[in-house]
Amino acid sequence: MNNQPTPAILIVEDSAGMRLFIRSALANRFPGWVFLEAETGFEALKRLPETNIRLIITDINMPDINGLEFISFVREHPLYCKIPIIIVSTESSPDDRQRGLQLGANAYLVKPFEPGELIETVRNVLNLPD
Repeated sequence: MNNQPTPAILIVEDSAGMRLFIRSALANRFPGWVFLEAETGFEALKRLPETNIRLIITDINMPDINGLEFISFVREHPLYCKIPIIIVSTESSPDDRQRGLQLGANAYLVKPFEPGELIETVRNVLNLPD
């Protein structure tokens, strides 16, 4: 019997449509995983202690705490600092990408992206087999 907690992915995105797109793209490929959602960075901070979060997918441009501030908090917190983070953003300049990666994101996807690109990025970041 497996007593390991169910792995979870936290989706931090102010667009309900984009949250649904991300969850839908990943749910079929990661059956048994839990998908938590937060509309803002502040809401995401409150969700961090809830369960076995194995991955965070976050937007940058959000109300209250933006994605970069959220990433900084996660990377500085001893309980969460090792959780992989994928940024999904419309910000596409090399400077934006570099800043996100320097703050500690493991990958950066520019919107719009295809479901397969997201799935491949998640698999790579989590070192999961195809």
